[in-house]
Amino acid sequence: MTNSRSLAGYLAAAWALSYGVVAAVWALTGDGYPFGANNPDDQLHPLRAVPVDIGAAVYAVVLLGVGVLALASAGRHPIRPRPILLGAGWAAVAALVVLVPSAHILAVAGYTPMLLIGAPFGWPSDIDYGVIFNWTTANEVWAIVGGLLLARALLTWRGPVRSGPVRWGTWVTYVAAAIPALYAVTRLGLAVGVALGLIDDSFDDPDMALAATGLGGFALVGTWLTIGLVHPWGERFPRWMIGLSGRRVPIKLATIPATAVAIAVAGASASFLSDPDLIGDMASGEIAMWPMAFWPLWSVTLLLAAYAYHRRRTAPTGQAVTGSAVGIEARTASSTGVAESPKVASASVVSSTKGRSH
Repeated sequence: MTNSRSLAGYLAAAWALSYGVVAAVWALTGDGYPFGANNPDDQLHPLRAVPVDIGAAVYAVVLLGVGVLALASAGRHPIRPRPILLGAGWAAVAALVVLVPSAHILAVAGYTPMLLIGAPFGWPSDIDYGVIFNWTTANEVWAIVGGLLLARALLTWRGPVRSGPVRWGTWVTYVAAAIPALYAVTRLGLAVGVALGLIDDSFDDPDMALAATGLGGFALVGTWLTIGLVHPWGERFPRWMIGLSGRRVPIKLATIPATAVAIAVAGASASFLSDPDLIGDMASGEIAMWPMAFWPLWSVTLLLAAYAYHRRRTAPTGQAVTGSAVGIEARTASSTGVAESPKVASASVVSSTKGRSH
């Protein structure tokens, strides 16, 4: 545990201190700061109204402070993780993964698969990749990486994390799955020419129709994968996946993408909620905009769903019998033809006698 804590702390410190020096150079020279007036293409960025000189200076101070905090959590004799220090650390994590990124990150994540698929066919016909993948995008992604490193350092600093299934895992997962499904309905509706409040001639453009179709389709895939967090195919690959059928799904293969999407949605939520015009569009009855009002809830529930999945999959055997993991394991073994081990069989018997599950 000591080695893990030290490594997490040192990695977070190295990231923060090096990036803090870069931010200090921005503040001193006035060049390079990627947000505010230096990012005129993103009118939804939460930091768009912050003057460049103030933003760069605050950014440098926060990063250097984070570096000191991360160093304090590392080593053989770290200082005691007092609540005020942990609170400051988690506030920095929230700023790095929610306020520094913007809706641009979610847009890049949503459109990149379509751009890769469409590129050989010349779609979209007119696009400037320099606007999509630019200096601001690189810094937003780098801020998210640092926020995750700091989160890891804070978790290891605090001590062992609880394990075992949670009672709320199933319902929170279904909430997280329902919101992208609602978004998919509105985008697929636009793709077939249904007016859902966005009356704009640009939607007659074939490129826009294809984009709406792609966004709706990927949102439905996201819904299906989210539901998998509480179903057998989320723990063992289904039999139609040749070469993987019956094998256990690596835990990180499910939790890392879910966490990444939750972070991207959180940043987009901060962008949308900081724009009075978008809030007005939602309030005025533009149905196609309504799903975005639920994005903060989507972000939180998806993150909780990934956390519940991780706790269930990593639960000790003695704890697993009190949750839904055994039931999923048994159903998965039955559906994939995998023989049930004596340990799982005995756990199933114990679970059935308890007559309850989380």
